[in-house]
Amino acid sequence: MISGKIRHIFFIILVGFIFTQGKAQNTVNKPDSLKFEENLIEDSPIVSMLDSLLTIKYFSSSFLIEDSSYLNVYKFPEDFIPEYSDSIYEARIDILNAETPIELTFNKNVKNYILLYGKRKRDLTMKMLGLSKIYFPFFEEQLDRFNIPLELKYLAIVESALNPRAGSRVGAKGLWQFMYGTGKVYDLKVSSYVDDRFDPIKSTIAACQHLSDLYDIYNDWSLALAAYNSGAGNVNRAIRRAGGVKSYWAIWPFLPRETRGYVPAFIAVTYIMNFAAEHNLFPRDPGFLYMGIDTVTVRDVLSFDQISEMLNIPMEDVKFLNPQYKLGVIPATNGKKYKLRLPKEFVGTYLNNEDSLYGFKSKKGIERDKLLAQIKKAKNRSIHIVRSGENLGLIAKHYRCYVNQLKRWNNLKRNTIFPGQKLIVFGDAVSSSSAPTQRSTDKSYHIVRNGENLGLIAKRYRCSITDLKEWNNLRKSTIYPNQKLAVYAPKLVVDKNAKYLYHTIKRGDTLWDIARSYDGVTVDQIKRLNNIRNSKRLTPGKKIKVAVIG
Repeated sequence: MISGKIRHIFFIILVGFIFTQGKAQNTVNKPDSLKFEENLIEDSPIVSMLDSLLTIKYFSSSFLIEDSSYLNVYKFPEDFIPEYSDSIYEARIDILNAETPIELTFNKNVKNYILLYGKRKRDLTMKMLGLSKIYFPFFEEQLDRFNIPLELKYLAIVESALNPRAGSRVGAKGLWQFMYGTGKVYDLKVSSYVDDRFDPIKSTIAACQHLSDLYDIYNDWSLALAAYNSGAGNVNRAIRRAGGVKSYWAIWPFLPRETRGYVPAFIAVTYIMNFAAEHNLFPRDPGFLYMGIDTVTVRDVLSFDQISEMLNIPMEDVKFLNPQYKLGVIPATNGKKYKLRLPKEFVGTYLNNEDSLYGFKSKKGIERDKLLAQIKKAKNRSIHIVRSGENLGLIAKHYRCYVNQLKRWNNLKRNTIFPGQKLIVFGDAVSSSSAPTQRSTDKSYHIVRNGENLGLIAKRYRCSITDLKEWNNLRKSTIYPNQKLAVYAPKLVVDKNAKYLYHTIKRGDTLWDIARSYDGVTVDQIKRLNNIRNSKRLTPGKKIKVAVIG
């Protein structure tokens, strides 16, 4: 067990070097000290993180959650900003220091941050006091689980100002500001759709694990905090330059500039959050409280638009409670489940309508369908080689997709394509698992009945909605009873007992011509079924396999 622990500690030191190359890399060459408060306010990354709260829109501008017990003692005018002597600041911090194993010290650097949070950034501090009503109960639960001092909940204020979507200039993300590499160490996964670093629950657990590992290295919470910010590599170098003394204030002059302000900021936040009323600061209503939020399980692809429109939940609320879904889509496919946080009053409605919700089409359209086309059909990706005379319209029709989809899949800015050019295509036509349909060249008409929509009509004629819209020059999917729609009915009824669908070759036929005659058939598919290795000449009258149907 001991040797395993040593290996674990060595691994954490390596993690520290990841932080060294990430968070602190851009700070080492900056000025050695914070000589003026003006420099602190202008340049400090901590202040920049405070400013990031300005983008959050869910606060009430007038309502404050006020504690009447405070108001009975401190009857300040609304805009009054109390100021205290250094001795009072020091005495109050001494009270807090006696209640925690973390060393809380008062000095000039700490005072600068007290003035920042208590005077210059008062409005943002009140927002953070409100946000603490959402996050602190869960923070405390996890800190207690890992046997970590509960005061470390204030670290998230220094890191992100409790902005769940916070991001730093060097790539740290979320409430606890994890870099990509360190997040991977603690199983915070990142994909095109989901970033666990933004997940309030997963990132909090990861932060507790990381803090525990750092404390195992230094056995000192101030040094662990410094390593959390700048990496164990920077802290170890500072300890060496300080002559091997393992004390934060002894190594303080040798730390990167940002880290020299990090622990003082933590002490100041701890002070302000415990003596907020003494500074005439009260929580700004964040719109939610911790007990007013619940979690449900998502079992299929779901977009924020569907959730917001069908359940009538404000979009800002869905985004705020679920910042880990970067594109507003929950990619629950192949049996993989995801968690969704909702205001508690909507949980019953969600559970009662879950199945309908997955199929609900939002007003903004087909986010879910687009994602399914990308995720579920990615295995059916195909390459189309452009032939002379082809354009995007013809190719889109063949693959039963939109021109805009072709352009998006291939990063095309214009409609111009060239013979020999390779295009990526997705969609139903790529798959050979469904029986294709040969269409009549004779136009017929369908009279729309009450209750019909394009989807039902397309199913009847074994075509796509895109086909119907192209045949009838429809820009929208809206149709009306008694409306006449042009259709090209299926020409061939396939024998379900047959194993293959055959095509009789006509004079002049090419593989490309044959493939175009059948929905869902590609040239490569025909070659594979008939063991054709090159574009040999086709013999008129001979039958050729075009699809597997049995």
